[in-house]
Amino acid sequence: MHLLKYIIVGAAVGYGINYITKKGANGRSIIEDLADNLPHWLDEGKKVAVETINTVNDTLKSRTGF
Repeated sequence: MHLLKYIIVGAAVGYGINYITKKGANGRSIIEDLADNLPHWLDEGKKVAVETINTVNDTLKSRTGF
């Protein structure tokens, strides 16, 4: 039973890697598009993190009175 599970998981991983590295109609793969947009997404993530920290700090200040 474990061997069948490993075969299925291996096939799914192989298909996934093939899918994200396959060139599309524009001549680029999904992984190339992700790599190009990564700096933008990191900046957006940092903005969201700062906003969340500020919201948590404001909530704590209002509840504790500090």
